[in-house]
Amino acid sequence: MPEFRQNMVSKEWVIIATERAKRPDQFLQKKEGKKPLPLHQDDCPFCPGNESKTPPSLFSIEKSGAWSLRVVHNKFAALQDHLTTKRKHEGRFLKADGFGIAEVIIETPIHNRTIATMDLEEVRNTVMAYKERYIALSKTEQIDLITIFRNYGEKAGTSLEHPHSQIIATPIVPPHVRNPLYQSQLACDTFGDCIYCGMMEEERRQQVRVVDETKYFVVLCPFASRSPFETRIYPKIHRSSFISISDEELMEFATVLQHTLKRLYVGLNDPDYNYIIRSVPTEDCEVKYHHWYLVIVPKLTTPAGFEIGTGIYINTTLPEQCAEFLRGVTIQ
Repeated sequence: MPEFRQNMVSKEWVIIATERAKRPDQFLQKKEGKKPLPLHQDDCPFCPGNESKTPPSLFSIEKSGAWSLRVVHNKFAALQDHLTTKRKHEGRFLKADGFGIAEVIIETPIHNRTIATMDLEEVRNTVMAYKERYIALSKTEQIDLITIFRNYGEKAGTSLEHPHSQIIATPIVPPHVRNPLYQSQLACDTFGDCIYCGMMEEERRQQVRVVDETKYFVVLCPFASRSPFETRIYPKIHRSSFISISDEELMEFATVLQHTLKRLYVGLNDPDYNYIIRSVPTEDCEVKYHHWYLVIVPKLTTPAGFEIGTGIYINTTLPEQCAEFLRGVTIQ
């Protein structure tokens, strides 16, 4: 029988449509769906030798006299850092110049790799770059929110095949981000602690949706998953901002991130996905009521009219089954 499930933090509802449920293995992607990529592509602006096709490096990591990671301004950014943040009225409508900072993390010089297939050192360099650029951008006075994300594959909206992540810093915190913050603050005011910590404690007690657990992190398919194989990585130590992660935690985070994506890569035949690091606005820095995490959303289904009209997502696979499936995937 179908059931409604509520997100413990945001209070949003999802429908687990068990009557039309699919088994996790029914989401395997067709092996012929993606063409094999070369190690190097001559016309790729992110490949070595084409550095002149991108803006100068803002941050880089070198190995054996050559770059192994570069961070550059997004040449085709939707926002621009030379504009103002002044709000303007146009009659009763409100607008502002498109101020913002957009950067691209070119994760490796090798064109045909992704997080799941990189050397662990490359993944560590990537998350290290996330933190370094987060720290740098948070010092910009006009910036209120820093979003780190990765679009992988055509269904996820990527425009370039070469492995890369993005960072966009904005002077606006949208309602989509504000509402969970507001709800978690209300919960903290009521119960006196972090609702995310309470949720993780319950997930670890029940165990049925936990995919993996390490010294510092827990990986799970959340109780109110909006789509099949939605997966989250939570730090077990309470930290509201990604900027607060310690060096030891950061190195473990890189391993956990790679292992989690490798489970999806192997288990579902390399699905497209988006992942996003959810962290507090820069002005909040470190607060009791919020908890940073990374969410991975494989692009296995498409929201339709009901989801768009109500905001209630229909998930055709139990998160308990997805977690069990991922736990059973053999990774090396």
